[in-house]
Amino acid sequence: MKNEINRIAGKLVKAFNTNTVINPIPVKYCKNINLANKLRKLCEDQIKDETIGIKAGGTGIQALKKLKEKEPFTAKVFKKRLVKSGQKVKINKHTKGIEVEVYYFIKKSFFDYKGKVTKSNVTKFIKFMGPCFEIVGFRQRNKKFTYLGDICGDFGFNIKFVVGRKIKFKKLNLNNLKTSLVSKKNGIKVNGNTNIVYINPLNSLRFVLNKVKKEKIKLNKDFYVFTGSTVGVVPFKGKGLYKGTIDKIGSVSVNIR
Repeated sequence: MKNEINRIAGKLVKAFNTNTVINPIPVKYCKNINLANKLRKLCEDQIKDETIGIKAGGTGIQALKKLKEKEPFTAKVFKKRLVKSGQKVKINKHTKGIEVEVYYFIKKSFFDYKGKVTKSNVTKFIKFMGPCFEIVGFRQRNKKFTYLGDICGDFGFNIKFVVGRKIKFKKLNLNNLKTSLVSKKNGIKVNGNTNIVYINPLNSLRFVLNKVKKEKIKLNKDFYVFTGSTVGVVPFKGKGLYKGTIDKIGSVSVNIR
């Protein structure tokens, strides 16, 4: 199995680096979340691009229950996957959709902290926050989402992150902030709420930071944490402008090509 998983990781890494797709990987690496995480780490370790953040994936509590999983997963986010609000992003038929998320920008000093991250101390690590899009998809042909490992093992399912303007961190009632995704040209208007994100985005952040410690990830600068979708995965209906809004935090836009 060691040789097989290394071969699969190599194929996924090549697809990641060249923006191409491969045939679906064996289902055993998707059905078992531990194997999916092992595959993800093997892939991430081969990427030479700079790590600029960490994402939480599978943060919908109802979805986790349906999939019979205990918790979300985390995945590294690389520099070439990050763009600013208003920019153009090209998609293809393997791009599955778009999500509206809260992101946090975390102080580098977090890596010097030796204790556990809790609900009461998590805010001291936050420098900024803001709205973002996550554009999601597979690097595999005709891939369907059946297990959490399907998206975990494929670089966390992320294609691009589109970040809106950073605002200074402020304490908000994240248990009930309304969110929306609109594309007038494509007739899309989807409403969401921050309370579907693993209780709330701050709790998702706490989860991610503790996973960063457990996996002994260490970065030499401030970094992003993307906390999970507030609207689910919304399929693209066409090209054009998409705008996401999170009450009291701000908005983000992307031009899909």
